[in-house]
Amino acid sequence: MNRVRFKHSTQLFAALLIFCASLSTYAQELQEESVKPSTTAVALSVAPIIDGEVLADPVWSFIKPTTGFSQVRPDEGLPATQKTEVFIGYTEDSLYIGVVAYDDNPAGIIVADSRRDSSLGDTDSFQVIIDGLLDRQNGFVFGTNPAGIEYDAQVTNEGSGSFRGGGSGFNLNWDTTWEVNAKISDIGWSAEMEIPFSALRFGGDEEQTWGINFQRNIRRNNEIAYWSPLERQFNINRVSEAGQLRGVRVPDQRNLQVTPYALSSTSRGGSLSSGNYGNEEYGFDLKYSVTPSLVLDATYNTDFAQVEVDELQVNLDRFSLFFPEKRPFFLENAGQFAIGNPREAELFFSRRIGVGAGGSQLPIEGGARLTGKVGGNTNVGFLRMRTEGIEGISPQNDFSVARVNQEFGNRSAVGFMFVERDGDGTVNQNGRDDYNRTYAVDGRYGIGDTTLLSGWVSRTDTPGISEGDGAGGFSANYRDEEWTLNAGYSQIGENFNPEVGFLSRRGFRKYEAGIRRAIRPKNLWGLHELRPHINYRGYWDFDGFQETGYLHVDNHWEFQSGMEIHTGMNFTQEGVKEAFEIADGVEVPVGEYDHEEVQIVFQTNQGAPLSLDLRSNIGGFFGGDRVNFEPTLRYRVGEKFSTELSWSHSDIDLPVPGGDFEVDLARLRLSYSFTPRMSLQTLVQYNKRDDVVATNLRFSWIQSANSGLYIVYNQVDDSGLGAPRHNAQEFIIKYSRIIGIFN
Repeated sequence: MNRVRFKHSTQLFAALLIFCASLSTYAQELQEESVKPSTTAVALSVAPIIDGEVLADPVWSFIKPTTGFSQVRPDEGLPATQKTEVFIGYTEDSLYIGVVAYDDNPAGIIVADSRRDSSLGDTDSFQVIIDGLLDRQNGFVFGTNPAGIEYDAQVTNEGSGSFRGGGSGFNLNWDTTWEVNAKISDIGWSAEMEIPFSALRFGGDEEQTWGINFQRNIRRNNEIAYWSPLERQFNINRVSEAGQLRGVRVPDQRNLQVTPYALSSTSRGGSLSSGNYGNEEYGFDLKYSVTPSLVLDATYNTDFAQVEVDELQVNLDRFSLFFPEKRPFFLENAGQFAIGNPREAELFFSRRIGVGAGGSQLPIEGGARLTGKVGGNTNVGFLRMRTEGIEGISPQNDFSVARVNQEFGNRSAVGFMFVERDGDGTVNQNGRDDYNRTYAVDGRYGIGDTTLLSGWVSRTDTPGISEGDGAGGFSANYRDEEWTLNAGYSQIGENFNPEVGFLSRRGFRKYEAGIRRAIRPKNLWGLHELRPHINYRGYWDFDGFQETGYLHVDNHWEFQSGMEIHTGMNFTQEGVKEAFEIADGVEVPVGEYDHEEVQIVFQTNQGAPLSLDLRSNIGGFFGGDRVNFEPTLRYRVGEKFSTELSWSHSDIDLPVPGGDFEVDLARLRLSYSFTPRMSLQTLVQYNKRDDVVATNLRFSWIQSANSGLYIVYNQVDDSGLGAPRHNAQEFIIKYSRIIGIFN
């Protein structure tokens, strides 16, 4: 009966979303579209030399520059304080972009970092977003700074998550093969980009029109300016407000790339991985453009030794911790597979594939993924992976994901997803019924430029479970230049079990709401913006017992200098139904706990060579008291060397035996960039409560995208946990290279 109800509710939900999306498309067609700026790409007979010297290359002299940037910060709507010229051309295989960022004070140009994908917010920078399919929802971002770094990202659903704007739609870990160079001169700085068409997704017309926008940051002024004007609540990911690039003629593209790798490793002490690995490993990745908008990726004997280790976390609650995905293969087009509540109830969570307990790597035999667009506005995604079985640790598993999403006008869409884990049966004595399946329908409906309605419903299929296995949620979000409002409801059944997903908790109903006002005062104490706001979220079980309540009242004071102060109060409620161990030998008893706490955040100008970020919470905690301080100190020398030292200290006093204890988590990051493609990075972490010390040392010499030479040293000592990683050490050398078979 439960499954019949789910089927009918799913059908009704899908029909409602299609109807709303159709209304959105019709309304958008009736509405007069605001005029967007446009520019033209010029066919080039000779490609420019990518050395950053735009004005010295005669190729650019035949192109009329694109200019006319306007600010969103600090003086919204006014012209940018410095002139910017953008030149756009193309050859048979690549798009070329040249930018001249004029500056009447070249000595004031700030260059914060030269590592690939490092933040462009704390440095002078230039970014472009390209919507080659002109669907007004998705695109690719390419950016650089005066040091010539490669910054690339993938944008899905204008950078929002599939539910509540959770952020899974902006994927900075997406990497592709392209080239950029930059140079500072007496007129400012300039840069040249070569972006192969194989790195983009576009239609099949002979002459195409793409969506495009440019962003320039002038860091010493905390200035942000765009070519296609945006309202201040948006950023460059707002593809629907991008301008147009006309005149692009792309020859037929049939791109095939193979990336083989070889890896050699030695280890001693305890084990950092699961399974029996030899000292040498070989494998490859393959990428093939089936069409300009549909890409097939395949992988064999996959290894991710080059990926930075997880950051240590301390769990001071009774719910599961979330560790983000970092492996490149699973991050490309990850936003297309996102359904649920981000970091709380994600129906597909790729870390369930090839990652075991404690973050240890499980061997992946191989797999394939087909993602992209068909028929104009239909997104598809298919994933198939197999992991090896390890006796006593994990069975062999086949993972399958199928996703279809139909986009409509004005950010509206409706979609379906199926996720399956199919085991080899070794976990059951009868060798059968080793599977788990998840079915889901989701959608969103845009109303004008300010309102977005989102929702999803899902059910899981697990042997032996026949009821209580449904889940779903709905939210409404409104955002304009001054006001941000949101409200939502979601519930997760007691037996909802997405084994290839992530659940922080189950068996609850959740209500949430928030309101925020953005105020930009003029000539008041050097303030740039005030953001008073109130947020609430509450969780109840299905018997009406409140497990969690959180009311946050705050104001953000943001200054023109870049300094910020947050002054807030939190009113919390915790209902503990089963006692749990919060520290070794310290148990939080069953009960209801109501508390208040003060929350203070202080940030200095993050663009300065030396900056501080201090966060603190002081107040009640599970019947006792907690004083928490989290300072982070950052220091950099030019764009070459940067360091970050953070420390999280909690002094906790609970009215139970042994309840007076401290929790410390320290983290040190060091980075030195020899060139934008060659760097040495160190991450040292210490967890005092669990007596864990972890060190990750990585040298990378990148050829393109994320391929090249990696030398990695890992050491973990968690003897305090009694785990088999006492003084575990691992040394890895990995080399991979992208080989273009044909273009």
